[in-house]
Amino acid sequence: MHHDHPSRLPLTSISDLLAAVPYLLGFHPADSLVTVGLTGKRVTVAGRADLPEPATVTDWVHVAARQHLALLRNVDATTAILIGYGPATAVTPVIDALTPHVEAAGITVLDALRVTDGRYHSYRCQDPRCCPPDGTPFDPHHNPTALHAIVAGQTALPDRAALVASVAPTSSAAMTAATRRAQQRRLTVLTAAGRAGVIRAGQQAVNEAVATYGAGNVLTDDEAAWLTVLLIDIAVRDLASEATGTEAWHLSLWTDLTRRADPHLAAAPASLLAFTAWRQGQGALAAVALDRALAADPDYRLARLIDHALRHGIPPTALNDEPDPTL
Repeated sequence: MHHDHPSRLPLTSISDLLAAVPYLLGFHPADSLVTVGLTGKRVTVAGRADLPEPATVTDWVHVAARQHLALLRNVDATTAILIGYGPATAVTPVIDALTPHVEAAGITVLDALRVTDGRYHSYRCQDPRCCPPDGTPFDPHHNPTALHAIVAGQTALPDRAALVASVAPTSSAAMTAATRRAQQRRLTVLTAAGRAGVIRAGQQAVNEAVATYGAGNVLTDDEAAWLTVLLIDIAVRDLASEATGTEAWHLSLWTDLTRRADPHLAAAPASLLAFTAWRQGQGALAAVALDRALAADPDYRLARLIDHALRHGIPPTALNDEPDPTL
């Protein structure tokens, strides 16, 4: 499960909300349960999880309820809208199982919806004048809310697979050779100046990377390889986290480094991408970045910490915008 802290979008109807969901998540959901939390009249959080197999719903709901309620409570949500994307056979058991848990927690379920084949169905409205039995058609692509999101710089990829592909490793013989040179260079620095020398080199490399991407440029293969090799040191990684802000180009920096890094060295840049995305409210991107980090190092503690936070609806302020230097 991942969560996002949405930007403000004009929502005046169910169609507007459904048009907004892909931009709140970063991709168009399918076979998913989406929980939208409202604090007062404003959407303050959106979370997504895969739909379970119908036969496993009874076991699934106990864990899922804790996660979704944590998500809502962490933003002091007073109401929620539950949206299932998929066929009725998969969505209805999930909505029926989860709704009582949300209501028992004192959170009003404003509506519960199913989205199937371009139509939405309400589980709460039985009036055929506004909620026809065959559903209400809507177009998430040609809606004023979608246009507003695009103008604001938000994107919605076609599906989660496209999001995963956006952080997938790229193969390059030139980058592989650059990484070998960088590893030898690091060994030379370590031998001559010790760890302090590596950290100084790391500070310089981080500063240069920030300046490069801030100016709209990218690192050369040698520069990128050098930084990924230096990020092995936790102190250098933390210097990088301290230099990372909330501007869009910071995401570009860590996305690029995550993709270009040798897969065995991806834990640090992918964790920094996840941390940056999490701070910016892009939980879906943070989740797929964590997959990259943990594939490189299943025990990487910063990645595991952020993964735990995402799964339990903990907001990024819990880290005070800085990872613990001991992680």
